[in-house]
Amino acid sequence: MSETRVVSPTAPTSVTNDDALAAGTLEEVDLEAMLGTGTAMWAVVFAGGIGTRFWPLSTPRRPKQVLALVNERPLIADTVARLAPLVPAERVLVVTSADIADALHEAIPEVPRSNLLIEPRPLGTAAALAWGAQEVSRRAGPDTVFVALHADLAVGYPDVLRDTLRRAAAIASADNALVALGARPTRAETGFGYLQPGMPLDPLQSRAEGGACRVEHFVEKPGAALADVLIERGALWNTGIFVWRARVVLDELDRHTAEVRHGLPQLAAGAMEQFAARVSSVSIDRGLLERSPNVVVLPADMEWDDVGTWASLRRVRELDDTGNGVMGQVHCVDCSGNVIHADGCCVVAYGISGMIVVSIDGLTFVTTQDRATELGPLLNALPGSLRFNPGRQ
Repeated sequence: MSETRVVSPTAPTSVTNDDALAAGTLEEVDLEAMLGTGTAMWAVVFAGGIGTRFWPLSTPRRPKQVLALVNERPLIADTVARLAPLVPAERVLVVTSADIADALHEAIPEVPRSNLLIEPRPLGTAAALAWGAQEVSRRAGPDTVFVALHADLAVGYPDVLRDTLRRAAAIASADNALVALGARPTRAETGFGYLQPGMPLDPLQSRAEGGACRVEHFVEKPGAALADVLIERGALWNTGIFVWRARVVLDELDRHTAEVRHGLPQLAAGAMEQFAARVSSVSIDRGLLERSPNVVVLPADMEWDDVGTWASLRRVRELDDTGNGVMGQVHCVDCSGNVIHADGCCVVAYGISGMIVVSIDGLTFVTTQDRATELGPLLNALPGSLRFNPGRQ
């Protein structure tokens, strides 16, 4: 696990709202009137990688993003669906890798194939963001607002997400702000990042009223005791959902993200191979949000979680009367608090609790929820035939 990181951005300059905001609060601003290019909102979805933490179900031919882990719909399809109609499929760009592009397109045929941005190599999310922002700028104009998010997030109330995205878009349209959506913590989670709200962006709306605030500091993956303190002080989970203008995010990357800066001229010229050769991998959080003084957090009152491990599915799946989160042909007797996934077979569980059971044709994986959070040691100990080709693909 990464060490705890506490980062305070450079002190922000004062905020000057335009004439449209002078007439009322941010919530009263007409979003379409605020978009300078007259275009509507776009989306950039990050969908790279296979997802080894969902072994044995996730394989090179069936990457995590195309698996139905939370409900009956693949994760990537869920992501695209929850954005509509605010962001229709034709305005969704998906950044991914060549090895899983075909599988992704089969899962989201409504997204045009030309909207799949296929990386020459794994770039890191900051460089992937730069490419997405450049493409939004090219297709819809540099002041177009877009949402950037990962394909493996679970959201309980999509309508609340869309309403929050509208509010975030109004903020991003009126100011050179990088807007991060923050979820209210429900537990002292040590695997997430926390955003500490500072001064309210709109003096007419306090932090307690759900208004947007400047980010005072970040804390990445705190220990349990520190997480409790942060929650008591009103910190929010970093959801990995961001809203900004294409021009603004490109300018901020140029200003603060040295790992990407030297490739931006090649990116603007459409020379992707040269861009990929000049950038180095860094995440959006560490490469941009921890360094920029222009980050704003907007609370989102929605059920949110990161679909990161088998154990996380018990928080995002619909549970039975005894707390089991099951999918497929599963029969539980005297069981509680399990995650059981049956793919093309039948699983009968009897008298167990707190377990992970994953069964596909030819292979069954059983572990505890605690051990399911990190499968690296297990995969390293397995022969390649099991590690890369478990069961059927």
